[in-house]
Amino acid sequence: MTTGAIAPRLAQLAWPLVLGNLLQTFYNLADIFWVGRVGPDAVAAASLMFPLSWLFVSTAMGITAATIALVSQHVGAGDDRQADRVVAQTLLLTLAVSSALAALGYAFRRELLTLIGAEGRVFTEALAYIEVIFLSLPFIFLFFAFRASLQGAGDTKTAMWLMVLSAGLNVVLDPFLILGWGPFPEMGTRGAAWATFIARGFAVAAGIYVLLRGGFGVRLRLRDLRPDRSILARLIDIGYPATIDGWARSFASVVMAAFVAPFGTAAIAAYGIGLRLMSISWTVSGAAGQATATGVGQNLGATTPDRAKRVTHVATGGTMAVLFAVAAACVLAPELFLGVFIDDADVIEEGVLFLRITAPFWAFFGGTMVIQGAFRGAGQTKVAMALSFLSRWVFRVPIAIVLAFSTVTIPGTVLVIDVGPSIGVAGIWIAYAVGALASFLVAVFWFRLGRWTDGIVDSASADDPSDDVSAISEDTDPDTGTD
Repeated sequence: MTTGAIAPRLAQLAWPLVLGNLLQTFYNLADIFWVGRVGPDAVAAASLMFPLSWLFVSTAMGITAATIALVSQHVGAGDDRQADRVVAQTLLLTLAVSSALAALGYAFRRELLTLIGAEGRVFTEALAYIEVIFLSLPFIFLFFAFRASLQGAGDTKTAMWLMVLSAGLNVVLDPFLILGWGPFPEMGTRGAAWATFIARGFAVAAGIYVLLRGGFGVRLRLRDLRPDRSILARLIDIGYPATIDGWARSFASVVMAAFVAPFGTAAIAAYGIGLRLMSISWTVSGAAGQATATGVGQNLGATTPDRAKRVTHVATGGTMAVLFAVAAACVLAPELFLGVFIDDADVIEEGVLFLRITAPFWAFFGGTMVIQGAFRGAGQTKVAMALSFLSRWVFRVPIAIVLAFSTVTIPGTVLVIDVGPSIGVAGIWIAYAVGALASFLVAVFWFRLGRWTDGIVDSASADDPSDDVSAISEDTDPDTGTD
């Protein structure tokens, strides 16, 4: 990413990420397809679980955002040995965090479901799903660590091929475990979770083998698995804003799901299916943002900040053009896309409204994600975090409250606030659209300030390839001039 024409280089780096993210989405789409054969209650349960599942995924992505920034800048500076050390410490950190979250989440699984509004049969189906998903958290986190490590070094294809195999295994297992094909018992949503568990475990085992073997830009060395306080501190320092960012996004999704819950099973199911279709925009823009992070990181490591800016411009423009085309298809034929997942007339009717309101704004949502990727590649994860807070907690959630509800009860009290006339669940859909546009405008303004072009690693050690290379320099403040 430091030489040659930008667009071809960016496309070469991004297309495996796009396909990999599509396969990540395919996990969810395959689950919802087969769960839809069980009934609307099962679909509603899986729909309520989507924001919670995204909480785990976004946490893993937040932790490994620091990995992408550090590995890419070390590679750009020519210090491959230090990049290897970062990889090993990332695996230790993600394993510790995921294990703690899995234990905590399992202990409070019922309270979590009650918090997001699951009741009756929907609660039962959701509980069966989430109990197994918590067991798979270490696999989810370790695979993201593996993918981020290779991505920082400029290899996006290896992780993609592992996702191909993993997603294929998940698709094959789904009908057997969900519907009870062959000798397997019918497990419903629990079967979907077990299929994910097995597929994720396979991907992680293969990923660890790849890192140990080496030859893919970075290598896992067993002696590097000893805790290194300086690198762990650097990963946490750069990564915690991205992790908080992921939590803020996920909790906002949980809150939005709780807003939808009072409007009934049809609205919940339509919301879940609509979000999965909307995840197409996350798939494309997330991949472009990841590629942008690598390009920006490597160019800042190579002290070519102007090229880092051009990488961001090209990625943002190309991503928005693709998403405008995808959104147009969803607006013109929403019933066609919704009908793939369910044939319930009430759910499809509500889903059509969701797509026609939100889809025209997917490109702005995607553009923001690409610009956030640029900030993360520069190590300025606090800026990316601030943009997420603005998008969801300043723009989206308050607008949803005002438009969708006539009264709001303050949690834990009997205080009820009158917020005026409401337009129902459509107000929640409108909140998504307004938040996407407003946050994009803020992101563009912030990027144009140009206060993100300083690297976060000291390239002075690049000339010394020995195992005695010093730890990452602490002299550079990654957020100078931004906060």
